[in-house]
Amino acid sequence: MVPPTYIPILLFYPTSDHQRVQQLKKSLSETLTRFYPFAGTIKDNAFIECNDDGACFIEARVSCLLSHILNEPDHEVLKQFLPINFESSEGGKGCVLLVQANYFKGGGIAVGLCLSHKIADAATLSTFIRSWAASASGSDQRVVNPLFDSVPMAPPKDISVDPPSVEMKVYKSVTKRFVFHGSKIADLKVKVANNFVENPTKVEALAALIWKCARKASRVTLGFSSRPSAFYQNVNIRNKIVPPVPNGSVGNFVGSFIARSEEAAETDLHGLVAELRKGIEQFTSKAKRVPLSEDISVISEPQTAAIGFLSRDDMDFYVCTSWCRFELYEAADFGWGKPMWVSSAVPTCNNMVILVDAEGGDGIECWIRLNEDEMKVFECDQELLSYAAFNPSVWKTG
Repeated sequence: MVPPTYIPILLFYPTSDHQRVQQLKKSLSETLTRFYPFAGTIKDNAFIECNDDGACFIEARVSCLLSHILNEPDHEVLKQFLPINFESSEGGKGCVLLVQANYFKGGGIAVGLCLSHKIADAATLSTFIRSWAASASGSDQRVVNPLFDSVPMAPPKDISVDPPSVEMKVYKSVTKRFVFHGSKIADLKVKVANNFVENPTKVEALAALIWKCARKASRVTLGFSSRPSAFYQNVNIRNKIVPPVPNGSVGNFVGSFIARSEEAAETDLHGLVAELRKGIEQFTSKAKRVPLSEDISVISEPQTAAIGFLSRDDMDFYVCTSWCRFELYEAADFGWGKPMWVSSAVPTCNNMVILVDAEGGDGIECWIRLNEDEMKVFECDQELLSYAAFNPSVWKTG
């Protein structure tokens, strides 16, 4: 059911120790013996041929300083540090894992990874990076032994869905980065708390704010006083299904729910965060009702509904993926220390939001892709900017 794309991630290090790149390659080979499907090839959208073709490893030299990239991160520039276009259909039939090591003029390394979304989610990518980094740095006690236990949970079956014919409208879109510091998120959580959601998570609070400001930008741009909208939120289902599976389980353990806002008037943050909480609670309740081995409708139905929403031009539909809580900074120490910046690269489609923990774990970085006219309104929204910093520098001196 997953589109043939790659999950992209970029890890930036200020190190000048290019000598360790050989160790990077050697440890990648060692790690692939444990994550052996990543060295194979996807066949017929149904299984992986473990032919040991291997992962692709590319080395690139960058003719500018690392500081030039990190002073003002630009998603079009960042994509060049990845080994393949992450929207490539090769993600469904070609190389499962690709890596690109980028060496900057004057020192600094960026490691770009693309892992096929057909067989992995962000949690699996995090598990792989943690195990690879442990091998590269010689920290054997940190090596993760992956679990390939999804087949008994969801045996192969015909789960093909005939989606409705969808004519996707093409917009000229732009992607921008906003950073929410921990103190601002704490203030926002206090503001959005209500009788229904007394203690909202930081992801719920941020999602509600972004949803509200994006809806507002759409209405202003289109000239509507009211317009229904929906917010599609991806969910890591490992601890939400019966029986639950460990975090080290390899696969695409992703579900989703859709929160709706049909009110004619501008919905406040309290109402939106309540809709988001209701969505996750309803999803969790249904996921725990029947094992996936018997019924996968908890996963397939929201996807089918999303395809229908995408074809409508009388409402706004947003997609949100959260990479928070994967501890990517702690996981990605290849012997150079923790990365100075972790980026999920870029959203893959219009009206998409990606949330990633900022360094230190308290803050969150948000990448959002909107059509050009709506972004001009969104990025000037004073309520948004009272909590967010627009594309601050990542580069640290001293």
